[in-house]
Amino acid sequence: MFEGLRFNHWKTSLDDSGIVTLTLDRAHSSVNAISRDVLDELGQIVERLAIEKPTGVIIHSAKANGFAVGADIKEFVEYAKHGTVLENIENGQRVFEALARLPCPTVAAVHGACMGGGTELILACRQRIAADDEKTRIGLPEVMLGIHPGWGGSARLPRLIGAPEALPVMLTGKTLSARKAKGLGVVDRLARPDELMAEARALLRHPHARPFAQRTTAWITNTWLARQMLAPMVIKQTAAKVRKEHYPAPFALIDVWKRGGNNIQQRLKLEARSVAKLAETSTARNLIRIFFLQERLKGQGSGIDAGIHHVHVVGAGVMGGDIAAWAAYKGFDVTLQDREMKFIQPALDRARALYEKKLKTPEKAEEACKRLRADVEGAGVAQADLAIEAIFENPEAKEALYATIEPQLSNSNGILATNTSSIPLDELRKSLQAPRRFLGLHFFNPVAQMPLVEVVRHDRLDPAIEKRAMAFCKALGKLPVAVKGTPGFLVNRILMPYLLEALRLYNEGVPGPILDKEAKAFGMPMGPIELADTVGLDVCASVGKELAPFLGLELPPGLEEKLQAGKRGKKDGQGLYTWHEGKPQKPQVDPDYTPPPDLRERMILAMVNEAVACLGDGVVDDADLLDAGVIFGTGFAPFRGGPIQFVRDEGAEKIRQQLETLTKRYGERFTPKNGWDHPALKSQAAFEVAVTT
Repeated sequence: MFEGLRFNHWKTSLDDSGIVTLTLDRAHSSVNAISRDVLDELGQIVERLAIEKPTGVIIHSAKANGFAVGADIKEFVEYAKHGTVLENIENGQRVFEALARLPCPTVAAVHGACMGGGTELILACRQRIAADDEKTRIGLPEVMLGIHPGWGGSARLPRLIGAPEALPVMLTGKTLSARKAKGLGVVDRLARPDELMAEARALLRHPHARPFAQRTTAWITNTWLARQMLAPMVIKQTAAKVRKEHYPAPFALIDVWKRGGNNIQQRLKLEARSVAKLAETSTARNLIRIFFLQERLKGQGSGIDAGIHHVHVVGAGVMGGDIAAWAAYKGFDVTLQDREMKFIQPALDRARALYEKKLKTPEKAEEACKRLRADVEGAGVAQADLAIEAIFENPEAKEALYATIEPQLSNSNGILATNTSSIPLDELRKSLQAPRRFLGLHFFNPVAQMPLVEVVRHDRLDPAIEKRAMAFCKALGKLPVAVKGTPGFLVNRILMPYLLEALRLYNEGVPGPILDKEAKAFGMPMGPIELADTVGLDVCASVGKELAPFLGLELPPGLEEKLQAGKRGKKDGQGLYTWHEGKPQKPQVDPDYTPPPDLRERMILAMVNEAVACLGDGVVDDADLLDAGVIFGTGFAPFRGGPIQFVRDEGAEKIRQQLETLTKRYGERFTPKNGWDHPALKSQAAFEVAVTT
């Protein structure tokens, strides 16, 4: 059937019953990313299949890790740079539409990750079968890159499972488990992983009949009247979560669906033009850059054996207990030490709740619980490959603890780490016998949700120990960024000027809800007043006292009075706000109140100025790592690409002049810091940065 045709990325076979199996196996790659070459070869194959008319076609992947991770993003960057996005999207649409129009039955057999363009490929098949395995994940996450599905995803999924189910899948980018995909009708059948191909052949011979109710819902919810009625409701729900000016892709997707009629060609044309337009936005450029930065962070611990099996954590408070719980969840044997069992038990209870939520079955949750053991006496130190100190922020107390722990680390390659959030490591390592194996592993609260870990260096650290720490972070599913051990490291050093300026404005009489609203309008995930209460005013005061002298700042008055009154924020139910059932009860603001015109600049530029200072001081190895650290550590407006990319986009000279204006009005704290002449601040397109990252 395919005589004379040679393919680099596809393997073809024809059995005695006339069934053709197409196996996607992208050459020179560990994963199937769908490139132009992959599509062009598939186009040739489909063209031949349309002529030969086999009994049926099965498409699957030869990669052990999954079906397809989506489109080749590096190629997409090149298309965006050269203005050929529309042309290449239309090419992919033509190939998938030709597949969808084949006169024979087609089945996609899915295992592992099936994302973006991979999901659009399986949607172009008549039927889909998925491996009933927790590793199987199916999704259309393009909105996370500032675009939306472009190879027919928005044209086909709503018609397959109904708009009310399809739109949330595309608007959130969340992935579906195999069983969830089956329940929604995205896949027609599930199979044991070892029987996937056999069951795919059975499905090809005996197609699955979609339930009448499912077909009816899919039709009704996509009629012209339903689209006109549903679209405004979906827009309102989306606008409650993201702003259109910040993230235009979800709103563009809704518009494409609303305007799309019954004709597939018309829907594909709307889809392609919409994606091509979105590709020109700064949001898409910055979110794609962040994707590459995330991949870079993920890769930092690759190919290295951390040599860590047993982790010992000292300090069972919120941070220490949750670090221990997460390490056990990820498969490590963990011992958790504190002065008495009454301090450890709450951490064990939180851990059990985490495992029950994450692991679904009682058996798996119990296995994780067994990996986390209370250890009041600290006997686990002797067997530990990694000991993590997570006690309160006091240098003398930490040094006294190290004097006890370090001699017990019997493994000569054992690592001693601190979770300090602000104390310089050059100070903490002075009394150690082997400072080469000491470093910081600064996790962020809540540990289970925050992806970043700062791997904190000092002047005597062994680079091999740093690499092992990076590999450990990778094993935890975290994103490590290596930082200098100067006060506040990277994230807290940049965040603190922002929080302190917001608290200063609060003391000047600006209502908390106004400050929070302005910060969110800039793109921060949470306003500074709500954030201070969430982190805890005691933590803000502790870190502030450590950093304020270094940063040339002052703690705002009134904080100590709050703490003395037991009003630490969310955890006490009282702080800058009153809290009820975990939510802030923000007071009503006088509708006639007029906020200061430079309110946003005072908060945001305080943070940006310190970010530039960190760049100038070499706190991180380069500007890209700085942006990644701040985004994944603070949630800094992802669509802006991080503080350094924000400076590039706005113009360094413009922001420097704004800082000088603020200095004249409010004082020395706004003086532009060293680093504003750094070459990385020169205007540079996010796509350019993405390609070089």
